[in-house]
Amino acid sequence: MSATKVLVLGGAASGKSEFAEDLVCRLGPERLYLASAEARDAEMRDKINIHAARRGAGWQVVEAPLDPSHTLTTDKPVLFDCATMWLSNHLSAGSDLETAQAALLSALADCPGPVVTVSNEVGNGIVPDNALARAFREAQGRLNIALARQADCVVQVVAGLPNVLKGTLP
Repeated sequence: MSATKVLVLGGAASGKSEFAEDLVCRLGPERLYLASAEARDAEMRDKINIHAARRGAGWQVVEAPLDPSHTLTTDKPVLFDCATMWLSNHLSAGSDLETAQAALLSALADCPGPVVTVSNEVGNGIVPDNALARAFREAQGRLNIALARQADCVVQVVAGLPNVLKGTLP
């Protein structure tokens, strides 16, 4: 049987990353942070720096904006933060989203160690006024459904409070 897979969902600034970091820290002293964000502007650089400072020492960081599969071969606990930025990167790159998603799901399922994946819930707001934003929202919803389907545990974080939707926390 494969190692535990956890999906942590939430809105922007909901506390999902901090919750996921704490969970991965409880899974083992050696841990890997699989980062999908790219520092394309000052605001994103600041956000990445805030996340890194909060995590502190003890994390091996691997940047994988498009293809995390080479990293998802470890038995160390992995925090994949986040599927939303990964999807955005693929959308910006003009990737075949169906192929990219299938590869991601396969790599996550096959990872021998526990994996905690963070993803944004973007479908609770208003319908976006442009086609690209609507396509992103639709793709994010489909990705979240697929991630939740194969996860052992799904947690929704709202205002920093976790609500287990599926399974039990490891």
